[in-house]
Amino acid sequence: MLRIHFADNRQAPIWLVDERFTIGQDSRNSLVLTEPEISLFHAEIRQDHGQYYLSDCGSPGGTFVNGERVGARFQLRSDDRVRIGNLELLLVDPAKARPKAEASARWFLQVIKGEHEGQKFHVTGSMSFGRSVKCELCFSDLELSRRHCEFFLKDDVLEVKDLASANGVFVNQQKVNTAMLQPGDQVRMGSVTLLVIGPKVTAPQVVDEDATLFMPVAQLPKASAPRTASRQPVANPLRAAQKNAAPAETARQSPNKVLIGVLLLVVAAAAAFAGKTML
Repeated sequence: MLRIHFADNRQAPIWLVDERFTIGQDSRNSLVLTEPEISLFHAEIRQDHGQYYLSDCGSPGGTFVNGERVGARFQLRSDDRVRIGNLELLLVDPAKARPKAEASARWFLQVIKGEHEGQKFHVTGSMSFGRSVKCELCFSDLELSRRHCEFFLKDDVLEVKDLASANGVFVNQQKVNTAMLQPGDQVRMGSVTLLVIGPKVTAPQVVDEDATLFMPVAQLPKASAPRTASRQPVANPLRAAQKNAAPAETARQSPNKVLIGVLLLVVAAAAAFAGKTML
C-alpha cells in the first residue's frame, strides 16, 4: 500500500486506502488544497488490483510525475514524486522502503486478521491507527473510530493508547486504555488484529510499599578458638628462696653441733681429772 508524504511536511502522511482518491480545491475532494494554481478537481488516483494510476482531470496547470507532465492512467510506483502546482508529493511504500540504521529497538505490527492481512508496518515514533486518511495506519473497517488508538515508542518500548474509541482496544483479549506491549502480543481493534514483533522487553517490577522487606543478615567472621599458649613453668620465688636457704641453714647448724660436742668432751675430761685429784 502506498502512502503520500508532503515534501514541505505541512501535514501527516496519508494512506491511499480508497479506490478513488481525488485532489483539488473543492471541499468534496479526498485531499483539499487551497493553492490558487490548483484546480477545483485537479487530479485523481485510482487503485486497481493493487496498482495505482494517476490521472490529470484537465487542469490548466497540469500534473507532473518525476518532472514529466502526465495525462490519464499513469501508473505510480514507490518513490515517485508528484507535483501539483507548487506542491510536491512523495509516494512511499513502507514495506519496500529501506529502514534507516537506528540504534534503537525495531518494532513491527503485522496484520494477522482483517483488512490488509499479512502486511507488516514498521513502527517509528508515534503512529495513529483508525479510519481517517490522516492516520499513519489507515484502515477502512467500519468498527474502527476515525482516530481509534495510537502506537508510540517510549524509551525504545512500544506502547498503545486508546484514543477514546467507540469499540475499544484489546491486548490479548483484555481491554486496555494504555498498555506496554511485548513481542507476541495480539492487539485487536474492531475486526483487525495486529501481531507485535520486536525485541524482548523487561517489564519494570512494581514495588509494593506495604510489603515486608527481608534484609540479608550480615556475615560476621567466626570467632577463632583460643590458642593455648605453651607456657614455661615459672618458679615461685618464695619457694625458691626457701629451697636455697635450706642448705645454708643446714650448713650453719653443722658447725654448732661440732662445737657443742667438743665442749661436752672438755667438760667430761675436766670432771674426770677433778675426781682423780680428790682421791
